[in-house]
Amino acid sequence: MTGIQLNGVSKSYGNVNIIRDLNLSAAEGEFVVFVGPSGCGKSTTLRMIAGLEEVSGGTIHIGGRDVTWAPPKDRDIAMVFQSYALYPHMNVAENMSFALRLAGTSKAEIAARVRNVADMLELTPYLERRPRDLSGGQRQRVAMGRAIVRDAYCFLFDEPLSNLDAKLRATMRTELALLHKRLGRTMIYVTHDQIEAMTMADRIVIMKDGVIQQTGSPRDVYNAPCNLFVASFIGSPAMNLLDGELVDDAGRLSVRGSGFTLPVPARLAARAAAAPARAVKLGLRPEHFSAESQSDESAPVELRVKVAEYIGSSQFLTAEFGGSTITAAIEVGPDTDRLGDGTYYFNTARMYLFDQASGTAI
Repeated sequence: MTGIQLNGVSKSYGNVNIIRDLNLSAAEGEFVVFVGPSGCGKSTTLRMIAGLEEVSGGTIHIGGRDVTWAPPKDRDIAMVFQSYALYPHMNVAENMSFALRLAGTSKAEIAARVRNVADMLELTPYLERRPRDLSGGQRQRVAMGRAIVRDAYCFLFDEPLSNLDAKLRATMRTELALLHKRLGRTMIYVTHDQIEAMTMADRIVIMKDGVIQQTGSPRDVYNAPCNLFVASFIGSPAMNLLDGELVDDAGRLSVRGSGFTLPVPARLAARAAAAPARAVKLGLRPEHFSAESQSDESAPVELRVKVAEYIGSSQFLTAEFGGSTITAAIEVGPDTDRLGDGTYYFNTARMYLFDQASGTAI
C-alpha cells in the first residue's frame, strides 16, 4: 500500500516556481529522505505534505486519502522540526503529552503512552525536568517523543539534527534508524547532509531547483548517479570531476585530458562509443585510488601531493593530477608516514563518464 503519494505537485509564489510537477510515492513503512542543497525545495515539499503550505497544483494522498486541502490536524501526521519547539514552562512529560491533552485523551491513556515512549527513547529519568535542564540530544528526543505519542500514520522530519554537534548527530542517526524499525511507520526526512541520507534512508530523493534529479536506494544513487549534480553531491569526499575527451586509439577507447590518458572500462565502452559528443566529464571517486595496483584494471597515475591528511586507516591526499587538483583517499597502515609525490593507481573499472554539455551520465 502507498503511504504517501504526490501527483503533479507544484508550488509557486507569484511568478516564482519553487516546486515543479513533482511526482513521488513513499510505500507504507518506508523511510524516504529528501536531500539537496539549501533552497532546492525539499522543506517546502515536506510542509505541503504536512499541510503547512498550500499546493499550487497537483494532489497529495496519505494512506489512500486525498488530503490535498485537508488541515494538518486531519492528515494523521506527526512532525519534528529543526528547532525543538518545546514549551519552556512545561516539563518533559507535559511537553510529550500536550497534543494528547488537547485531543481530550484520557489521563490513563496519556500516562501509558508517555511512559512507553519515554522508555523507548530513554527519557524516563527526565520526565519531570524542564527543557532548560536537558542537553541538546535529550531535547531532540523529547521533540521526537512528542511526535511518537500521537501514534500517527506517518512521521515528517525537517532537518531535526542540524543543531547538534557531529558526535551527537551520529548517535541520533542510529537512534532514528532504530526507531523506524520499532515503529514500522512511513517516515519522510529532510536534510542537506548527504551522510544522513546515505546512512538512514531506504530510498533517497535528490532535489535541485524544485526538481527531482534521481530517486533510488543509497547504493543505487551512489554507484549509478544519473547526472553530474548527483555525482558531485553524493559521496564524501566528493567525486573528482575532470574535463576530458573520448579518443579511439586503434580500437581502444580512452579518456584523454590535461596530463592523463585513462582507458574506458568495458562496462562503459559501448555507451561511450555511441555518445554523440566527444567532450566528457571524467568522474573519479577518491576511494578508488590506491598506493599499489589492485587488479588488471588499475591504471598508474602520477600525483603531486600538496596536503596529506592522516585520519587513521587512510590518508586524504589533496594532489595535482594533470592540470587539476583532486582528492584521493589512500588506505594506509598505522605506521605509514605521510604520503608524498609519486605513482599511485586508479581502478578504471570504477570511473564515471558524463556528457560535458548536458551533464547526463554516459
